[in-house]
Amino acid sequence: MTPTLVFDIETIPDTDGLRVLYDLPADTSAEDVGNIALHQRRQHNGSEFLPLHQHRVVAISCALREGDNFKVWALGAADASEKEIIQRFYDGIDKYKPNLISWNGGGFDLPVLHYRGLINQVNACCYWDMGEDDKDFKWNNYISRYHARHLDLMDLLAMFNARANAPLDDLAKLCGFPGKLGMDGSKVWDAYKAGKIEEIRNYCETDVANTHLVYLRFQLMRGQLNQQSYEREIGLVRETLQGYAAPHWQEFLAAW
Repeated sequence: MTPTLVFDIETIPDTDGLRVLYDLPADTSAEDVGNIALHQRRQHNGSEFLPLHQHRVVAISCALREGDNFKVWALGAADASEKEIIQRFYDGIDKYKPNLISWNGGGFDLPVLHYRGLINQVNACCYWDMGEDDKDFKWNNYISRYHARHLDLMDLLAMFNARANAPLDDLAKLCGFPGKLGMDGSKVWDAYKAGKIEEIRNYCETDVANTHLVYLRFQLMRGQLNQQSYEREIGLVRETLQGYAAPHWQEFLAAW
């Protein structure tokens, strides 16, 4: 069975890059740079959501289902550089050649990783292979929208229609799963400024757990799992999380 790797990223404004793009003095604080960029974006676009290339990755979390095992973790240490975190993600693809599962990964996570990988001189040869090295990748690769190596659940369930998109939090809760606990993407920048990187990583981990659970429900719906095998997969997730001592997993299980 091909391994599956659910992934999610958390980002903040790339204040170093924005300082360059806005031609701001070198001594302008990161917080001031961020505030200027967000204000400019709000003035011109009506929203503070920055263009994807202006985000900096501060966390990537993964849920890997391989063989008889399931695990959830955040890549790298809390103080790891953006380059190290992104490189670890692509190294995992090189190692496992998994099917990637995401929620809005095609619209956000992967394009951000493309831009930030380019900026940080990251190597991602397996991910970018479209048949040049492995001929199987010509017909099924991570880049083409309708290939199976990357499944953007949000995009597929909405029939590739942005007007039909649904939030992960809503879908997870409607399916009986915990959903988001205490944080969402709009709060990450404030949490980062407050030094709460571990809370960001924990939030990112629970997001991939929710996405994996919704993916299992999708696999049941499309007939790739029957009721018995679905219950086994759900049991494996619950058993794995019960083995994690971290408080955010205890909170997640209590909400389930």
